[in-house]
Amino acid sequence: MRTPALHWQIAIGMLAGGLLGVAFNFWGGDGVAELWGGRFQQLGGLFLRMLKMVAVPLVVTSLASGVLGLGGAAHLGRMFSRTLLYYLVTSMLAILTGLVAVALIRPGLGGGPRQVVAADGVGGGGLGEVLFEQIENLIPANPLAAFIEPNFLSIIAFTIAFSVFALHAGGDVARRVRTAADTGFAVMMAMTHAIIRLAPLGVFFLVAATTATQGTDVFVSLSAYMLTVAIALAFHACVTLPAIVRMLARRSPWRFAQAMSPALLTAFSSASSNGTLPLTMECVEHRAGIRNRVGSFVLPLGATVNMDGTALYEAVAVLFIAQMHFGRELPLAQQAVVCLTALLASVGSAGIPHAGLVMMAIILQAVGLPAESQGIILAVDRVLDMARTSVNVWSDACGAAVIDALEGPDAPEAEAT
Repeated sequence: MRTPALHWQIAIGMLAGGLLGVAFNFWGGDGVAELWGGRFQQLGGLFLRMLKMVAVPLVVTSLASGVLGLGGAAHLGRMFSRTLLYYLVTSMLAILTGLVAVALIRPGLGGGPRQVVAADGVGGGGLGEVLFEQIENLIPANPLAAFIEPNFLSIIAFTIAFSVFALHAGGDVARRVRTAADTGFAVMMAMTHAIIRLAPLGVFFLVAATTATQGTDVFVSLSAYMLTVAIALAFHACVTLPAIVRMLARRSPWRFAQAMSPALLTAFSSASSNGTLPLTMECVEHRAGIRNRVGSFVLPLGATVNMDGTALYEAVAVLFIAQMHFGRELPLAQQAVVCLTALLASVGSAGIPHAGLVMMAIILQAVGLPAESQGIILAVDRVLDMARTSVNVWSDACGAAVIDALEGPDAPEAEAT
């Protein structure tokens, strides 16, 4: 008998955990429900601890491997600058779309009146003060301390700088550092895949803990959360990115989407942008007619550092959790922190299933929310993971089309074979 696919295993774990938790909530009494809810939370917390365990090495190796994969300091030129600018702009647009969707729908508040409260972990200063604190975090006074704490903003900034200067050093130095980064990334991908196989059990215990202590009411807000993410992803994928393709790449968004459909469907079913990468490159070059030298540069880099869907999802999820946790909305300054941190965290998200869960702790930490609070959204993460991965791959493909158009027919090496 064939083992069910992982998403089916997670769905089964979610259903079984929900039924068990509801049974304790309805018939166990408050004392029993709280007792077993606490035990379920402890067991589910082991899964979350494993996710946090791989977060730092996964970010470092994934990001370093992507930057070092450029092949030499000479490639840090016009195409690299344009590619990074495109990735930053589209990721920021995706995050802003998510923030607007949360502000309009208020999934964690049940559509109630708007209230604002500061989270415990962030000071009550103005927007400029809060943003300057995050900028300071980008420059670690002690990189080793940043890795130990961990301070993910410092880790991401230091890793990018280290990788860029390794390319600048060139020669054997760059080759050895790249080999180490690629090797470490392969190991961390294998470890993360192994941990993700435990997701059905983690979901089972975490959903059981939530429903045992809160009953079925929690899923009312969860459905609103799913709707918020879906609407925001659909807007970014069907409005924002097609508009960019039309204006900058001078292509028909519909025809380009048709050319990319095999890769988009594969990304949806596999929830892995890295796993879809070979097919994405095939569709971009042979179905969409984009030059190989552009696709082979833009797409591998995008599979590592360009995560529009993940950035949007993380921003919505954190604001949703904050609304449920505090019963109120975060102020503008802290939403700006979420925006900046989600942008930087998405850069370090590896293109593997559920990588967003690993990165979620970064943003929760930035606004003073407990990492364990992400447990509630694990119940529906697989469905949303499939959707946001498709958006990630779609954004990568749109980026290849834009860069191909901007490079022009007379760009250097355009005739290379």
